[in-house]
Amino acid sequence: MPVHQTTLAIRTSGKGLHEITALVAGEVDRSKVNRGVATIFCQHTSCSLVIMENADPSAGQDLEAWFDRLVPERDPLFTHTAEGLDDMPSHIKMALTRTSENVPISAGRLMLGTWQGLFLWEHRRASHARRVVVTVMGE
Repeated sequence: MPVHQTTLAIRTSGKGLHEITALVAGEVDRSKVNRGVATIFCQHTSCSLVIMENADPSAGQDLEAWFDRLVPERDPLFTHTAEGLDDMPSHIKMALTRTSENVPISAGRLMLGTWQGLFLWEHRRASHARRVVVTVMGE
């Protein structure tokens, strides 16, 4: 079974959803896998991966706003604040979401739904250089 693996370097501009669908689709294309699965894994503890609507940005904005209300930055009970007020909230948001996604491949393409996109969700306010490992397996 052919396996293609690469690490994507993604520069974020701070908090928010950063769509990486085209980058991952490019790796699927390079892999020459016709039918199989793509595993996308984020190597960090303060950002995550989500499959989210990519047609209307307000859906992502609402998701981010909801998480900010769920895990506020100024919670007086947080003790892990060495890197700032957004330190612990970013770790909690990552733990409540995912660090990896599996997407089936058919006819050499990601089988995402019509309105689905794959996003790196940066939970920190500052920009960061993030690493996302893409592994494509199949036939």
